[in-house]
Amino acid sequence: MNDVVKITREDGLAIVMLNRPEKKNAWTLEMFDALAAASAGLAGDDGVRAVVLTGAGGCFSSGLDFSVFGEFAARLDEIKTEMLTPPEGRAANRFQQPVVGWQELEVPVIAAIDGVCFGAGMQLALAADFRIAAPNAQLSVMEAKWGLVPDMGITRSLPRLVRADVAKELIMTAQILDGAQANEIGLVTRLAADPMAQARVLAGELMTRSPDAVRAAKRLVDGGWTEDAKTSLALEARLQADLMGEPNQLESVMAGLQKRAPHFR
Repeated sequence: MNDVVKITREDGLAIVMLNRPEKKNAWTLEMFDALAAASAGLAGDDGVRAVVLTGAGGCFSSGLDFSVFGEFAARLDEIKTEMLTPPEGRAANRFQQPVVGWQELEVPVIAAIDGVCFGAGMQLALAADFRIAAPNAQLSVMEAKWGLVPDMGITRSLPRLVRADVAKELIMTAQILDGAQANEIGLVTRLAADPMAQARVLAGELMTRSPDAVRAAKRLVDGGWTEDAKTSLALEARLQADLMGEPNQLESVMAGLQKRAPHFR
């Protein structure tokens, strides 16, 4: 049997593929745990400079497999306890970590969205730093359809992208947007006829920059975008001070002056 999550590495780029194409990459409990393990494994890989999240078979993800609802119903009290009791030292519970883990990566994460991107799949895409979607892709925060709310880290992602009223409409109605509509409200970064090809282009561009500066840029936005002035300005200063005069920063300068490709550590 194929792995439900496949990882391939290409010169600093890790491609993470949801791999249940016959089920439109619907999530089983196995996939929850495999995605959490994948992000944890990549977090410890110094050779990874960027990550692309994608789905097999021309579809990002249709959300939860119906089998998961059955498993939850069969042991509802146990599941609720898991939801309310994250592992020691973690903010995210077992069902949030498969999404939150990608937000926690220091390197940039790009979601390449084809086909449908619903529910859990949508929350995974929102965890990425960039979302490149096909114009005819379909996207939805789908949980309201099942009488639920999204609970896989969406409070750490959606508020950074859209206004509160827009977020409420998306969450309460479970409306399905095409790629163009999602792009119009800022839910995706850009549209592309071939999202995977464009994700590779973006990843390649990011990997031409100092890995130290790229990591710091991610921390700058994620850590300071909604903070007060004292906190955000202090973060800017600290990140900049940590970069200045370091080997990769000096190499960026020298490569620019010498009009050559940089060679980063």
